[in-house]
Amino acid sequence: MTDSTLIRWIDGQAPTEISGGTTWGMPFARGTVPGTEALTVTDATGTNVPSQAWPLATWPDGSLKWAGIALPATDSPSDTYRVAADGGTATAASRPPSDASSVTVTEGADALTVDTGVLQMVIHRSGSTLFTSLTRDGREVARDATLVSLLQDGIPEGAGTVGRNPFTGEVTAVVLEQSGPVRAVVRLEGNHRPDTPESGRRAWLPFTVRFYFHANARSVRMVHSFIWDGDAERDFLAGLGVRFTVPLEDELHNRHIRIAGADGGFLTEAVRGLTGLRRDPGAEVREAQITGRPTPQLDTWNPEVSNRLHLIPAWGDYTLSQLSADGFELRKRTAAGHGWVGISGGTRSAGFCSLSDTRGGLGVGVKDFWQSHPGQLDIRGAATGQASVTAWLYSPEAQPMDLRFYHDGLGQDTFEEQLEGLEITYEDYEPGFGNPAGIARTHELTLFAYEATPPTESLAADAASASAPALLQATPEYLHSAGVFGDWAPVDRSTPARASLEDRLDFLFDFYAGQVEQRRWYGFWNYGDVMHTYDFDRHVWRYDVGGYAWDNSELSPDLWLWYSYLRSGRADIFRFAEAMTRHTGEVDVYHLGPWKGLGSRHNVQHWGCSAKQLRISTPAYRRFYYYLTADERTGDLLTELVDSDQNFLGLDPVRKVRPDAATYRPNRGALGVGLGTDWGSLAATWLTDWERTGNPRSRDRLLGTMADIGALKYGFLTGEALYDLDTGRFDTGREQISVSHLSAVFGLVEICSELVDLVDDPEFERAWLQYCRLFLATKEDQVEAVGQPLEGIYLTQAHSRLTAYAAARLQDRDLAARAWESFAEGGEHLNHQSAFSLRKIEPPCVLLPVDEAPTVSTNDTAQFGLAVIQNLALVGDHLD
Repeated sequence: MTDSTLIRWIDGQAPTEISGGTTWGMPFARGTVPGTEALTVTDATGTNVPSQAWPLATWPDGSLKWAGIALPATDSPSDTYRVAADGGTATAASRPPSDASSVTVTEGADALTVDTGVLQMVIHRSGSTLFTSLTRDGREVARDATLVSLLQDGIPEGAGTVGRNPFTGEVTAVVLEQSGPVRAVVRLEGNHRPDTPESGRRAWLPFTVRFYFHANARSVRMVHSFIWDGDAERDFLAGLGVRFTVPLEDELHNRHIRIAGADGGFLTEAVRGLTGLRRDPGAEVREAQITGRPTPQLDTWNPEVSNRLHLIPAWGDYTLSQLSADGFELRKRTAAGHGWVGISGGTRSAGFCSLSDTRGGLGVGVKDFWQSHPGQLDIRGAATGQASVTAWLYSPEAQPMDLRFYHDGLGQDTFEEQLEGLEITYEDYEPGFGNPAGIARTHELTLFAYEATPPTESLAADAASASAPALLQATPEYLHSAGVFGDWAPVDRSTPARASLEDRLDFLFDFYAGQVEQRRWYGFWNYGDVMHTYDFDRHVWRYDVGGYAWDNSELSPDLWLWYSYLRSGRADIFRFAEAMTRHTGEVDVYHLGPWKGLGSRHNVQHWGCSAKQLRISTPAYRRFYYYLTADERTGDLLTELVDSDQNFLGLDPVRKVRPDAATYRPNRGALGVGLGTDWGSLAATWLTDWERTGNPRSRDRLLGTMADIGALKYGFLTGEALYDLDTGRFDTGREQISVSHLSAVFGLVEICSELVDLVDDPEFERAWLQYCRLFLATKEDQVEAVGQPLEGIYLTQAHSRLTAYAAARLQDRDLAARAWESFAEGGEHLNHQSAFSLRKIEPPCVLLPVDEAPTVSTNDTAQFGLAVIQNLALVGDHLD
């Protein structure tokens, strides 16, 4: 055996059941594992566990770097698992023991059928359904799953009315991405088309839906992504959901509605209730109905009830609407055309409901339901033979989605006027650039196939697992030993100095997690992001001030969170980082149109800034989640960016401030590409694609531009080089010195750290070490090295990790001391928790800093965190 590691549940203990199986990603040190065929999984007792593994990335020598690993569903998951590389030749397909069910996929010309051994789903290759049938034990529990949406014509400003047009998702392609034996994945693609073609409306809202199947599973994970391609001035999304038809056969009193409220509570009712009546049907009858078991035969009931069943109302329609993060409402009615009756309300619903009779039924859970409000759960027609369950991802009871730009331009028609605007509101405005067409959104759902109405305790467990799926992960110590993601090390409190810095890191994460909750940074387009800068006069974050509002990855909070998770293994940090990755990769980035592959800089609206740049869309922020979870949707986002160097031909990221604007004319052979945020993003793109796919184009452009940077007279200090789009190489003849305080704070440090260890290129390493050594050097040292002092040196604390990197590579204790000195002088307000103390006041419920507390911003926090993490890993011994 060449490799073995402990895998544990991220929440600290094993769940009681894994109804749908589980998947995670894990790395292996360079040269240790030839491929996934060598991997085996055992449980805490050492027993072999059925598993399936596939490569996510390889090292340059061809050995396995990252693998996705899947386990089947089970009602007795182990507390821990081990993954071993035994060097054997057995394939994943041969690993399941003889008594384990396998996922099987049967493909036909018109449809494919996936069978987990417990449930079966039939998916047609085209048409208006996501699946035509979901069965369990031979009984159909759901059919004809469809995507539904509502398009509203406008937003009435007064007493006027507007029309709503219904749309249905039309599947145009079905792809079997993975086919057992433990895990199968089916991807569907399509668009929403009008239900009434004569309306003249076009198809819109392109979508991708994936269904995930594991052996023995009684539930199916569903991941739904759509791209907004509407006209913000006239298209207003008034509803978006997934609808399932649920066939029912039993008597009305044996049909059961279950809807999750808050804190594990449930509405448990029957379509025709037998409790609370003037006449008692009998204790056995009432108990059976409440627990969801078949009621006794009618002739055993109290005849005063059984003879009057037709006089008891049947409640066929139920709705739970969660229109904000703080409140939901439950109500019901007997049928359409009759009034609604209020049931109850609460704060935050778990986003789960089920409809079943004694022969089975369907449960639906929506992950991050209240966090991504407005959401809604509808049950309709439960008193008929063909009921429906609709999980609304955007509630039709909410205000229609209004994505129009928030101001009229304020007369900023020229670059000069726009730069003036930047001086006052920090907003980089440009007419037409505040356009949301091309942004996206992903939701995750879990579909449960029931063989009967489950006990409420079982349903509560299903609701909890859909809301926060159980996840296996390797330990921080193992992840570090594998040598992935550059310079970091597990949490270490072995000395007072280290413990003090670890305390500050914990404090800052807890502070931001608390701000998400207190400031209600939730909602359909907002969940996962944080605000940029605080307004100490109003005691609010600057939500309405130009470029100071939503952060949109400014100065890499994504990296701070992921490195914090890698070091600690904390579940709360993982889920915070997961939400940010989902948001920033989808909402802050364009997925179609002229800006496809580019992201939007920070703004009042996520898409509002005219700076459309690779520094926001960079895979440097997404690759952590992809590798740790093997998430295919994140893989899509990485694939979208493979040719992102093409974007420089159509949009110059520094067009408003280019010093050579009078002569610069972008063409395929001479594109100005910055060696900081631009090349750092391209390098992350090419590196990720090379290790994921082996794409020679990405490999050659990465290695070629690295060699070119090494050949430039001033290396990274050149600032910008001319890039030939056809050859993928830089012109190495440029001689200039131009540095920016932003160049190294959007992932460049982390990617270069990986590249130096990954690729043997001494000249590139020399150029990077020169940049790291000189950036915070004295003016005298800079002049001695390159003939002039460097201008534009800011964010001293953040850049202290450059000095630390040079110190570690050159084994220079003087540089190590300088790194910690620069760190200490660069941000006193984040070095000392006492200066960051906050107190609550009422009303309003805001956080009020202490007197003279200095300005705090998300980017300060992220860069402080990254500086601590990397300085500790690089020159921590000097601190001790």
